[in-house]
Amino acid sequence: MEKIMLKPEDKIFKNLYNEFGWEIDNAIKRNDWKDTKNIISKGREWIINEVKTSELRGRGGAGFSTGLKWSFAPKAVGSRPHYLVINADESEPGTCKDRDILRFEPQKLIEGCLIAGYAVNAHVCYIYIRGEYVNEGRRLQDAINQAYKKNFLGKNACGSGWDFDIYIHYGAGAYICGEETALLESMEGNKGQPRLKPPFPALVGLYGCPTIVNNVETIAVVPTILRRGGKWFASIGKPKNTGTKIFCISGNVNSPCNVEEEMGISLKELIEKYAGGVVGGWENLQAVIPGGSSMPLLSKKICDKITMDFDSLIENKSGLGTAGIVVINKDQDIISCMTRIARFYKHESCGQCTPCREGSGWMWRILDRVAKRKATFSDIDLLSDVTNQIEGHTICAFGEGSAWPVQGLLRHFRKEIESRCREEPLIKKKIDNPYLVDQHLLEKKNA
Repeated sequence: MEKIMLKPEDKIFKNLYNEFGWEIDNAIKRNDWKDTKNIISKGREWIINEVKTSELRGRGGAGFSTGLKWSFAPKAVGSRPHYLVINADESEPGTCKDRDILRFEPQKLIEGCLIAGYAVNAHVCYIYIRGEYVNEGRRLQDAINQAYKKNFLGKNACGSGWDFDIYIHYGAGAYICGEETALLESMEGNKGQPRLKPPFPALVGLYGCPTIVNNVETIAVVPTILRRGGKWFASIGKPKNTGTKIFCISGNVNSPCNVEEEMGISLKELIEKYAGGVVGGWENLQAVIPGGSSMPLLSKKICDKITMDFDSLIENKSGLGTAGIVVINKDQDIISCMTRIARFYKHESCGQCTPCREGSGWMWRILDRVAKRKATFSDIDLLSDVTNQIEGHTICAFGEGSAWPVQGLLRHFRKEIESRCREEPLIKKKIDNPYLVDQHLLEKKNA
């Protein structure tokens, strides 16, 4: 297998560790806002085609083609204005990449917003930021103010002839608002619950107007792609899994970190080179959640060889998601870990869909019984059945996100679950064999 490693000159986020300063003057020295006016002057069609050529896929979890999404926006502006909305909610456990972009590379996001806004005919952009990101929100507002002072935003933004304004909107700590339509509902002042689709936001979004919703990282890489060319970005990584990606590595590693690397890099190499390896050594590895808590975990055997890209992880019945890599070593009780995740999803379900509202609670209660060694063998099949009744039967992907971690546990650690379970109590077999119950009661009475 060819070794994949990102060249230093191909890194997009050069200040990911704040070594060179986040302020706009320092960002300009790193080539942010370079030739922005010329890029916009090439027109919407050129911008969208270059993004399509790059094969950039959304970095928020779904991995949908960014250029294709932009092309869904109506070409002409009718009676309804167009909006650009940036999803900076980042509530996925194990994920903190957007946070560092907001803190240390805010101008990349702001410049990307201007270009993307022009491409989809939007004069206004809202950045929906996670409510807990108070300091990050202040930093982002400072960066936006600096961009206004340089005339990079506002009337005739960056001398492009396009008027463009950016506003920050704080969320209130609801995981479900990371789903794009629930996010839009929240922005409108409603309860954060997903909408039925179609219609999709590109046609009927914020305030019923055409709206493009993108993740922070997705938009932040756009200016560099357009400066260096779509083919350059497509040459990095693997076919249909192109470009660079910020991986968040946490859990039982010696040096948790965020790192920008090439798509398709080996998971083992990521952990050992950048995160200081697994606590207790690689052989002490038990499992890895590869893409934030909503993705199914992978066993050590798979982790030995897996590469970090959309297609490889799908082939192994998991997903890249947000690339939030959570390492779990053998010192941890894997069932307790997954019970905690199940409890999180039970708590965060918006309650709109019955399979998710009820099923997430069922999954947590069954796993809690397993963790406390109070479950029976029939609970295992019941747990599997509940995940299947949730998956594919809800309005948004939250249902799948709650069921997939449990399915991953059943797939790779079923023997561990079975070792915690016991046989059904004899009293429960009365329907199958009433005589057994009567005999049992008689023996107990005569004892």
